[in-house]
Amino acid sequence: MMLIRGNIIQSIMSQYEIEIKSLLGSPERAIRLKEKIGEKGGVLLNSNKQLNHYFVCSNVIKFRDVLLPHIEESKKALFKKILDEGRSLSIRTRDTDGKVLLVVKASIGDDTSSNGVSRMEFESEMGLSLDALDKLLLDAGLEYQAKWSREREEYKLGETNICLDKNAGYGYLAEFEKVVTDHTLADTVKRELLGIMHDFDVEELPQDRLERMFSFYNINWRDYYGTEKIFNLE
Repeated sequence: MMLIRGNIIQSIMSQYEIEIKSLLGSPERAIRLKEKIGEKGGVLLNSNKQLNHYFVCSNVIKFRDVLLPHIEESKKALFKKILDEGRSLSIRTRDTDGKVLLVVKASIGDDTSSNGVSRMEFESEMGLSLDALDKLLLDAGLEYQAKWSREREEYKLGETNICLDKNAGYGYLAEFEKVVTDHTLADTVKRELLGIMHDFDVEELPQDRLERMFSFYNINWRDYYGTEKIFNLE
């Protein structure tokens, strides 16, 4: 699966992340991938635990008005831009080892904002606890869609970022990504990433299967959130 996320920085210049996911399955494959990353010169940048809470928004204007005063001044223009121009918003709160973020993603094509091919992305650190930020969204009329938990290791190999995740429900998942400033390079970069993945003996997770997994988890998240349990859905 190819994913393009557009991060518009303070100058409103766009950056795009081209990302391909691979479902690893067994812990043994995850260990082997880590070994190969090291063999090829990859460096571990960070490891953390994350809680991601997804929300459904029925009133974007109310969400914008309630949250805008809490957004960093330098990011308010981007926050309004993604809400005005994006389609099919995906809104989540995230706690990464105590660092709490508001994350908004929006499709810029015909794909979904949660797992689609072309996406804009906004994130801002909030001076609130995860519970307090969640309450702010709930008070703005949003509703929980699902809660996710994962452990993540972030690696750097040349210009390629590799994330190795252990997700409740999904199990081990790898993400290979590169950042570009020209979205027309997406197809070229995707081919490069697929070549790298071939060298690592991992394969792309098809978009349709990912969507089925995502939908199943959203229905059954209370059985998996914060646990070691996984499911296998073809």
